[in-house]
Amino acid sequence: MAEIYRFVDVGKKFSAPGENLEILKNVNLVVEEGEALAIVGTSGSGKSSLLHLMGALDTPTSGEILFDGRDMALMPPDEKAEFRNRTLGFVFQFHHLLPEFSAVENVAMPAVIGGTRPADALPGAGSLLERMGLGGRIHSKTATLSGGERQRVAIARAVFLRPRVLLADEPTGNLDENTGAAVGALLRELNRERGMTLVVVTHNRELAAGMDRAMELKAGSLSRRT
Repeated sequence: MAEIYRFVDVGKKFSAPGENLEILKNVNLVVEEGEALAIVGTSGSGKSSLLHLMGALDTPTSGEILFDGRDMALMPPDEKAEFRNRTLGFVFQFHHLLPEFSAVENVAMPAVIGGTRPADALPGAGSLLERMGLGGRIHSKTATLSGGERQRVAIARAVFLRPRVLLADEPTGNLDENTGAAVGALLRELNRERGMTLVVVTHNRELAAGMDRAMELKAGSLSRRT
């Protein structure tokens, strides 16, 4: 497989009164296209910061991050915005659905933001929700859905535009064990079915064990998980 991401001596620091907080330290990582990678670590280990760098939501303090061989730091702002909208999908622990919209409207939102007419986007969004077992909840407001249903809607929204990469930040963190296992299985199924690169950051070791590869982030340093 061809590589899609390469981290070269990446560091990330945040300034605080009287100190600099070093979140990531000389991280080196290659992610291959189509693989499923888990980054495991406790809260505060830097997992979310690493994912934000992959998602072009932040920039490193040192080192470089290459996507398809190109330094992401050199992308102009408008290209980064399109990159996040078209190339990446995001799933978060807190699903960030819009409660005033229905499930199908939430799923169609990335396409609408990208310029597609709602009338053109909604049928495909509905079909995707049906494929995820939510056919009877398509027109329900998200506030009426269970936690597992909301997370499946969030995943559908993230993959609706068929991104090359899906970035998931603690996607099972707010779910019970059985629902979390089902969500993890769905992510893996989409990864295999669509050839989509999947990167999951998690403290859930069962979720990590279902991926192709797991790395461990500890005190800002990344190593292969044994």
